Amino acid sequence: MAAITENDGLMRAADGTPLKQALARATRMNKARAFLLTTPLLAFILVTFILPIGMMLFRSIEAPEVSEAFPKTVAILEQWDGVGQPSEEIYASLAAEMADPENRFKLGKAGTRLNYIESGFRSLMNKTVRRIKRVDAGPYKEAFIKIDKRWGETDTWKIIRLAGDPYTYRAYLNALDLTQAPDGNIVAQPEIKQIYVTLFERTIFVSIGVTIACIALAYPISYLLATLPSGTSNLLMIFVLLPFWTSLLVRTTSWIVLLQTNGVINDILVSLGIVGTDDRIQMIYNMTGTFIAMTHILLPFMVLPLYSVMKTIPRDHMRAARSLGANPAIAFGRIYLPQTIPGVGAGSILVFILAIGYYITPALVGGQDGQLISNIIEYHMKKSLNWSLAAALGGILLAGVLALYWLYNRIVGISNMKLG
Repeated sequence: MAAITENDGLMRAADGTPLKQALARATRMNKARAFLLTTPLLAFILVTFILPIGMMLFRSIEAPEVSEAFPKTVAILEQWDGVGQPSEEIYASLAAEMADPENRFKLGKAGTRLNYIESGFRSLMNKTVRRIKRVDAGPYKEAFIKIDKRWGETDTWKIIRLAGDPYTYRAYLNALDLTQAPDGNIVAQPEIKQIYVTLFERTIFVSIGVTIACIALAYPISYLLATLPSGTSNLLMIFVLLPFWTSLLVRTTSWIVLLQTNGVINDILVSLGIVGTDDRIQMIYNMTGTFIAMTHILLPFMVLPLYSVMKTIPRDHMRAARSLGANPAIAFGRIYLPQTIPGVGAGSILVFILAIGYYITPALVGGQDGQLISNIIEYHMKKSLNWSLAAALGGILLAGVLALYWLYNRIVGISNMKLG
């Protein structure tokens, strides 16, 4: 851009515009052009990533089934003092809404939602809906109690009132092994139902363990790849990348063949006399199988960041340390190891995040003892159809990953992460 100085002392562009304004306009145009170029990517991220996460989080707090099926009853229950049995008006309102033919599809959903709060509520609703339609006139209180004595209990109506709120955090309470009592207080779930916190702890433990195992295995492999001649290194790199060219399902089922009681590994141990024929090691359908298979599958995600960082470290550094009197261990610990920390950090966060949400491998080789939280999310999505709880479990898992990302940024710094 040619600049011209006029009598007023201002630098101007060739078209006479002050140079400062011309530069600002050019900057704005470049920014607009860059934004337009990234618009397709931003739209793709919005549609395939941000919106699904937003819908999942909204699903975790959405519970409109009861309020849609019994709007009048819920409104009247809001004025109820919660002492003793409700008035005849509430029984009559519920009977009318149960008998409404336009409500027949909503009643089943309402029963399912109530059943999430109190087991057995769905069967109670189904039985009551069938029988209350035969009652032509009141009093409805006696009719309800005659159908099932639970309609005379105060807690039954408190649960309906509690479920009448279209937005609730009960799914998150359930995901933390807590529940909301009929009086609204938050209490612990019965011990037999306390499974989710244990699963979260197991998932975190396995993810940390797999990450540590991957570091221990990948570090010498990456060091070897980085120090060998390029021809040999490239050949060995093919073996590292080979798992990426094989289906995840095939790799997982291969471990079933290797680890099962009558599998290859146990047969070798028996032939070597290490274990007896009747004392074969149980390595499948438990946490051992999950740990071994996940470590194997996720190992390349640790090798590649480490290798890419080690490849950039000059070999002269170690030779210089040795020439100054450091023994191999000190030279490695003080000179080489610190330079590989960005690769270790990048590989660790990559492996940990992948491990914490792993699903296929624990489902196939984990059995009952090797299941992780992702398998329970799948169960609620496909079998129990408790989508609110599944979304809440996913939301807590997402919050944990974001907390890990924040912690990593505070301690190591995302800017120090290197993938090569």
